[in-house]
Formats: sequence, structure tokens, C-alpha cells
Amino acid sequence: MQTWSFAKGHGTGNDFVILLDRHGMTDPSPAQVAMLCDRHTGIGGDGVLRVVPGHLVDDWTGDPDLWFMDYRNADGSVAQMCGNGVRVFARYLLEQGLVEGQTFTVGTRAGARQVTTDVHGEQFTVAMGEVTVGEDVEIEHDGVRHRATSADVGNPHAVVVLDTLDTLQRLDLHRSPGWHPAEAFPAGVNVEFIVPGEPGRVAMRVHERGVGETQSCGTGTVAVAAVVGRDRSEAHTCQVVVPGGTVTVELAELHGTGRQARLTGPAVLVAEGDVHVPTT
Repeated sequence: MQTWSFAKGHGTGNDFVILLDRHGMTDPSPAQVAMLCDRHTGIGGDGVLRVVPGHLVDDWTGDPDLWFMDYRNADGSVAQMCGNGVRVFARYLLEQGLVEGQTFTVGTRAGARQVTTDVHGEQFTVAMGEVTVGEDVEIEHDGVRHRATSADVGNPHAVVVLDTLDTLQRLDLHRSPGWHPAEAFPAGVNVEFIVPGEPGRVAMRVHERGVGETQSCGTGTVAVAAVVGRDRSEAHTCQVVVPGGTVTVELAELHGTGRQARLTGPAVLVAEGDVHVPTT
């Protein structure tokens, strides 16, 4: 049995266990991640954020002096990017004195990401990189096939547009959706179900691969904003309402097949302490 120090935080209800690993000595196994994220026998979370210096990450080829967000889904699988996680990660860095100023850069598996915070350190804006809208696919859920649009935000998404909020609210997203063709998402996919409302505002629920339904998905909100605005070439802003709150996505002017995106929303730290972790 080992004892690790941890913190707990969330971005619009998307919650994470945070592990500070200054010397590369706290690299959790998939089983340890699953234990930490278990809401009955662990701390509880949608994933684990390991805070580690970039030079200690084998596959990181960026600035070795950046703090790297080593993100794991609740089932222990590795994920390329997490928009809500980056905001929580950034707030943790600030509160621990690991970075200074209102603008700084962190490393992720989707590349370096610039983060800017407001003067209160409560709202964070993340430069999410390029989002591209892809081909239409089919999503199957509860025996119903839906037309969906694929999108890439450094990780894969499929966005399904529904007719009414009542239909959206009645979905059982504990069940993992399927997709067709199967080869469209060889490593799995995050599936967003949405209902557009007034201009520039969308309601969303999501099933995240490796996790299940979450209160929010940062990259998912970016994918949704890009899909909803796919016919608009000019820059625009979209508010996405998720069960855990509301975030704002800014999309730059369309260039080729993609556009740069910025995600703004809150990040909250709620707890810190020590946890006993099995060695296996």
C-alpha cells in the first residue's frame, strides 16, 4: 500500500483527481486510476490529472520545461486532450505557485496549450488548437440510429442533433453508443447529443469514451460549436449549456477544413488530502 497526496477539482461538473508528480515517481497504473476514480471505494472522478514536468514524459517532444497534463480516463485509458481538465490543471498550477502570471502554457498530448485566467483566477480561457468537422456517420443508441457529424479536437467526437429538449433529457447515457462504420473511430469516440436553442446557444449531453456520461466535456463543447456553425465561415461565438453549467466557445474564421478554437469556463478546486493506493 502506498500513500499519495491528491487534490480534487472540477470544471462545470467534470471532475478530476489531481496528482502532483514533481520527480516522475507517481505514475499510476490503469488499475490505480480506476481505483482513484471509483465513486464508492476511491475518491471519485471522471479522470486523473497527473502534473508532471515535460522532460519526464517519454513521448513529449515539446518544451521540456512546461508542466505536462498526463490525463487518464476513469477506466485507466490514456486520453489526448481534455478541455475541462486543462482549466482545472491550470488553476492547480496557479494555486500551487508552479506558474506565474495570467497567461501561461501547459503541455498536453494534443500539443502545447496556452491558458489565460481572469484577475480572480476563476474563469480560464484555453487555446484549444484547431477543430475540424469531418464526415457524417451513424450513431446507434438504445436501438435507434442517428445521423451524426464527426469532429476532431485532438480527440474524436460525433455530434448528434435531436429535435427536442425532452428527447435529450430522456436519454440513458450510461449505455455506450455504437457507431457505423466501425472503422470510423478505431480508438473509440466521444458522443455528444445536442439541441440547438436561440442563436449562439446549444444544450448538450455527452457520453465520454472510457468514462460514461459526464456533467461536461470541454473538447465536446468545442466539437459541438464547430458542427453547429459548420456553414459559417466567419468568426463566431457559441454558448454550450451542459448539465454542470455553461461554457463559451470562440471559433476563429474558417481556414481550409478547420478553425482555431478557444474555450472559456470555470475551474474549481474542492479538496486535498492523502489517499491509500494499492501497489498493484
